[in-house]
Amino acid sequence: MGLKINVGTVALLLLLALYAANAQSGVFDITKYGGKSNGDITQAVTKAWQGACQTAGKSKVVIPKGTYRMGAVQFNGPCKGRIEFQIQGTVQAPGDRSYFKSGSWVNFQRINGFTLSGGGTFDGKGSSVWGKRSCSGIKYCGDLPISLRFDFISNGLIQGITSLDSKQFHINLLGCKNVTFQHVNIIAPRTSPNTDGIHIGRSSGIRIIDTKIATGDDCVSIGDGSRDILVQRVTCGPGHGISVGSLGKYSNEEPVVGVKVVDCTLTNTQNGVRIKTWPNSYSGTASNIHFENLLMKNVDRPIYVNQAYCPWNQCKAQSPSKVKISDVTFKNIKGTANTREAVTLVCSKAVPCQKVLLSDIDIQYHGKDGRPTFQCTNIKPMLSGKQNPSPCTVK
Repeated sequence: MGLKINVGTVALLLLLALYAANAQSGVFDITKYGGKSNGDITQAVTKAWQGACQTAGKSKVVIPKGTYRMGAVQFNGPCKGRIEFQIQGTVQAPGDRSYFKSGSWVNFQRINGFTLSGGGTFDGKGSSVWGKRSCSGIKYCGDLPISLRFDFISNGLIQGITSLDSKQFHINLLGCKNVTFQHVNIIAPRTSPNTDGIHIGRSSGIRIIDTKIATGDDCVSIGDGSRDILVQRVTCGPGHGISVGSLGKYSNEEPVVGVKVVDCTLTNTQNGVRIKTWPNSYSGTASNIHFENLLMKNVDRPIYVNQAYCPWNQCKAQSPSKVKISDVTFKNIKGTANTREAVTLVCSKAVPCQKVLLSDIDIQYHGKDGRPTFQCTNIKPMLSGKQNPSPCTVK
């Protein structure tokens, strides 16, 4: 009996095969470029990125499960289509700082339509350099590399990844627009120096949601030029808290406008929520900043405005800050303080804080040093609802 061939069926199968081939061609697995578990994948991942970036439509770079070594890399755009970088395994940075020339380990830049995902881990191997050089004195260890740097990324999503033991900042954003971080884990010891979790600079439309940060410096730090920032359902601790600033140290800093920190929990942190500016500063502004629905657990300074921020005596503290802080709310903030300094509002004599509202504050202190304090300097805050500790006497 002869075999009857349905021309329509054959055409459909050929079309499906062609579609599958095209779909597969958009996946750039590092193993196809010589990447092997327990080996160095610097060259393999660079070639995979170059192929993906030159692909029209959607493409994906894949680092499969396993443990890999990777040197300093830059993943440059612009690319011809949307691109996803999927890390399923663990990549480890070199331990020796001499491998880093550009100030970062992994740098994504100038990409529109970018996703970083996969559930994998970027291991910065920070313990190899912590303590080898003082970062707590006048010398600032700025030559240590940032683990993940995002420069001029638009319409991005970073989700389901882990940053472990960064040498300096875990994540740094500069010039980014419309980028969301969600379900990101950031991990480093309390003693790790200058390991900010996520630092935002001159970026807008940034969302940090459902993220866990445990590190040795600010969990989230929001620098000049930041606009339309949302930090929501973030757990922070250990660390130095969630901070706007520091501001005013450099000339031509851009305003900070529109920050919301809501529904967050801070545990065993040095500060809770903080705004910090340098004395003897350049002029600047920070406005439309809202801290709401926050839980503090054994936090040293749960609510802290510090316009005399001067670590390591780097400045002339007697000269007041010229950064104007206005339109700020602290609302529904509850929990426990680890020191008496439950609420500390130290504003500038040159430009006192304006339109600062505290509403429904209930911070307990159960130590032996006395009652919790509510300090005000160069500010007349607006008050509503419950106030514990008792409101300040204006100085």
